[in-house]
Amino acid sequence: MNRILIVEDAQQLRELVADYFRKSGAFEVDEAKDGIEGLKLVESNEYDIAILDVMMPGLSGFDICKILRRKSSCPIVFLTALGTEDNILKGYALGADEYMVKPFSLKVLYAKCLALLARSKSGDTEKDPCLCSGQIKLDPMRMEVTADGEEVLLAPKEYLLLKALMENRERVLGRERLLDLVWGVDFEGSDRVVDSHIKKLRKKLGSFGGSIKTVIGGGYKITS
Repeated sequence: MNRILIVEDAQQLRELVADYFRKSGAFEVDEAKDGIEGLKLVESNEYDIAILDVMMPGLSGFDICKILRRKSSCPIVFLTALGTEDNILKGYALGADEYMVKPFSLKVLYAKCLALLARSKSGDTEKDPCLCSGQIKLDPMRMEVTADGEEVLLAPKEYLLLKALMENRERVLGRERLLDLVWGVDFEGSDRVVDSHIKKLRKKLGSFGGSIKTVIGGGYKITS
């Protein structure tokens, strides 16, 4: 059974997430009501995956992430109301594997955790954290994108959009799914914002931008 740590100061939300994971039958769940309690659990236990709120009394989720990364390579998911691009990129820079903005779907959170665990247990995270698609390479630790060895400078949303596509290479992602992954489930604008960012992303990737394919009636995917 997988052991998961959930650190969240909002009691009702923490219990909702914890109960959902417990009822799945696949997880042993430890809960912490704030950063200090979360730190004690991190220091005395080993976890397969961790879900961390960011804004908490005592220590923030960012602080716990830094400490946890010193002793473990387990997947880390941030679950927070801080949905600005700067905070999302800071989370990834600290070593988080996913960053979900509240409000969120429990089903999507659970699915993300299962996918991260599968990748972790297969040993992929121990080899190379970089994502590759043909000559395009994305380094999530350095937040750097290169195409045929040349650095490509992307805006935050363009970077997150490319990351989502590369994490799901060869799979079609619809506009709604990309909105959830990049802009958050509470985004209220048109899904056509995805199209405009895809257009900018392709342009910046130059001759390699053609690897991002449009699937009529489906969405987008990136190919090797």
